[in-house]
Amino acid sequence: MGQSSGIGVLDKAVQVLVTAAANPVALAELCASTGLPRATAHRLAVGLEVHGLLMRDDAGRWTPGPLLGRLAAGATDPLVAASADVLPRLRDRTGESVQLYRADGLSRVCIAVSESTAGLRDTVPLGARLPMTMGSGAKVLAAWADPATQRAVLSQAAFTERTLAETRRRGWAQSVAEREPGVASVSAPVRDQGGSVIAAVSVSGPVDRIGRRPGVRWAGDLVEAAAALTARL
Repeated sequence: MGQSSGIGVLDKAVQVLVTAAANPVALAELCASTGLPRATAHRLAVGLEVHGLLMRDDAGRWTPGPLLGRLAAGATDPLVAASADVLPRLRDRTGESVQLYRADGLSRVCIAVSESTAGLRDTVPLGARLPMTMGSGAKVLAAWADPATQRAVLSQAAFTERTLAETRRRGWAQSVAEREPGVASVSAPVRDQGGSVIAAVSVSGPVDRIGRRPGVRWAGDLVEAAAALTARL
């Protein structure tokens, strides 16, 4: 069970939280991983969900919730700190919502956001965990991932190895209605000082507002913002 605080219900809740944070889990998997009775595991997971510490994906599995992202953002993270200046400027330039994603296994996590002030928004909650199999941010992160991760992603992805090669060649990726109907996005890789890709910065919004070729409009702005993030690290 790991360390004990002496507060049984707290220790069990942390078990559930840590298990769901590692990989999306259904109730049966949660019980198997934690050793908790089904009723206890369900009660704790639902309670954590109510408080935003967990959420459920389309398959009904528990994953980290948006509150975890907000809490994590308060910790010292150079990339998140750098985004505080860069993302709002990119949002103002494009007029659309801006996100920063970091890869986590076969998922990508939204670690920073700057919302559009327009009436119709493409909202990705801070801390949201999205698949690496669809969307421009996923293409960017997968394009520079290690070979094993690439193979795992491509076995389920809406895009191909050729798409990843094209992403590496031009330095950005776009998607139209891949992750969500009616939503388009364009993303660029963020590198550390050593040149390794550590994140993807994205602009997203309704297709009927930003068009079906968002890369033509904003690829240059995304690449510039990515370079600004690197410079601030």
